Amino acid sequence: MIAVKVENITKTYDKGKVLALDNISLSVNEGELFGIIGPDGAGKTTLFRVLTTLLIADAGSAEVAGFDVVSGIWDIRKIVGYMPGKFSLYQDLSIEENLNFFATVFDTTLEKNYYLIKDIYDQIEPFKHRLAGDLSGGMKQKLALCCALIHEPKVLFLDEPTTGVDPVSRVEFWDMLDKLKAKGITIVVSTPYMDEATRCDRIALIQNGRILELDTLTNIIERHRLKTFAVKGVQRYQLMLDIKSYEGTSSCFAFGEENHVTLKANLPDENKLKAYLKDCGHADVSVAEVEPDIEDTFIKLMLEND
Repeated sequence: MIAVKVENITKTYDKGKVLALDNISLSVNEGELFGIIGPDGAGKTTLFRVLTTLLIADAGSAEVAGFDVVSGIWDIRKIVGYMPGKFSLYQDLSIEENLNFFATVFDTTLEKNYYLIKDIYDQIEPFKHRLAGDLSGGMKQKLALCCALIHEPKVLFLDEPTTGVDPVSRVEFWDMLDKLKAKGITIVVSTPYMDEATRCDRIALIQNGRILELDTLTNIIERHRLKTFAVKGVQRYQLMLDIKSYEGTSSCFAFGEENHVTLKANLPDENKLKAYLKDCGHADVSVAEVEPDIEDTFIKLMLEND
């Protein structure tokens, strides 16, 4: 069964001058944890607002749980949970008050759907009388997720839920999503963090309002696999400049202390690159082949679609 269906959605701003979504099409299976991966400004939030009935697209159509996002607006709002990128709960209300308020809005109670949020709520329950505005980033994240789940939604939309939280809270949050998925909830999550793609069943890579690829992480990497080298040296900035000036370089991007480099098809010899860099004064340079990951693949797709 298809939980979310998007067909040729286009959305512009500023009277058509800014193209936010460019003929987007995708589908999300029922019970799937689906990731929309891309940098800031790629169109993730606009797509989520269309799917949660907060924006109307200029062209195309979309359905959530079988309801059209235009004609079925009130049906959709009853059965989806939405956690926007910016913390949007009432900061002058406590944890408990926020939860009771959202439960009342959806004509339910905290007790009725406690089974769904128990694992999350138990972590913040000791602080239930604390104002939401005084919570840490990780606790705000958990509270927002509880409020999005309070009415037992069929589809959960999470817009960059781990942005601005510490690494430990990021891992904990994805562990919570795994448990929610096991309970049958369809989850659509957007993130700028490429490493989080590994936690999704399938992903869509998005840039400049266009879907670059849509498949499982493994399939996408394999489909665009290129021989990739990690090049490392002491003079990092100058090393990157010299790599880019080499005639055989196809792409070069900084990855931590290393540069990930792909070579042109007719010049695939890494030994020639190493010799060239030594001639440029990088006596300590190391060149080693590495397995390309989703970041390498995304960069390749960006260059191809620029």
